[in-house]
Amino acid sequence: MIIKDKPPLHDQLEFYIEQASAARPIRTAVVHPTDHNSLLGAIESAERGLIEPVLIGPRSKIHNAADKEQLDISGYELIDTPHSHAAAELACDMVRQTAAEALMKGSLGTSELLAAVVHKSKGIRTERRLSHVFVFDIPNYHKPLVITDAAINVAPDLMTKRDIIQNAIDFMQALGVATPKVAILSAVEKVKPNLQSTIDAAALCKMADRGQISGAILDGPLAFDNAISLQAAIDKHIESPVAGDADILLPPDLEAANMTAKQLIYFANAKSAGIAVGARVPIILTSRAETPLGRIASCALASHMVHHPAKGAVL
Repeated sequence: MIIKDKPPLHDQLEFYIEQASAARPIRTAVVHPTDHNSLLGAIESAERGLIEPVLIGPRSKIHNAADKEQLDISGYELIDTPHSHAAAELACDMVRQTAAEALMKGSLGTSELLAAVVHKSKGIRTERRLSHVFVFDIPNYHKPLVITDAAINVAPDLMTKRDIIQNAIDFMQALGVATPKVAILSAVEKVKPNLQSTIDAAALCKMADRGQISGAILDGPLAFDNAISLQAAIDKHIESPVAGDADILLPPDLEAANMTAKQLIYFANAKSAGIAVGARVPIILTSRAETPLGRIASCALASHMVHHPAKGAVL
């Protein structure tokens, strides 16, 4: 049982971890954890009560990694596979058989794992496009902020952006935000025929009016400053329920989203975690440069999604 409450300022990721630790661990297929970060991340998250890991990959490589780092994995289920590709395929099989509630990336490429996820016959795709959500705890912002999509969809068209937004809305609702506010970003606040991102923003807002996107308040186009600063919006004479209070930022493409995300981490000292959503189960995609907090918090985010009422659990 996960009880939602308001996260304390600037301890938001820790709050999500604490809340997820109060629920039962989610059974997680850890794909090819043959290096330090991926194996340690799975074990640390298991020790916090967030996941019940199933280690999938070459037995000898997993044991070698554990021995090298002096990690005890004797208490965890281990399924031997010949290589990473087979591990990813087996993990998806487990999801289809309801034997796993989440996936966690080990030491294989993101593209290799996602290729297994979106496979037409053996994958775990849904009718929506897969997308990534980054959750940020930013010292000078008053609540958690999600940026999407900074990792999967390179140049999303209008309908892909629709899926990205709906995935992010569902995700935020799993974190306890009943009606998140979505800022659709561009370089300007007015619709310009020669700037496609502004046209997409206007169309997405009208799609929300017509029920093609549900569960949130959308506004756009908005520039970054007036999306996160009410004073900037006032100075530009923008009246918006989203301005200065956004829960979700949708940049125009992956490059803009990724640069914004990394600038927040390295210039604004933001703490971050993230998962891929839109598949049958959440996918924990931790990078090689991820911090221990980020790895554990990403598992906590996946737990919140699994235990959300839409998945049939009770909060």
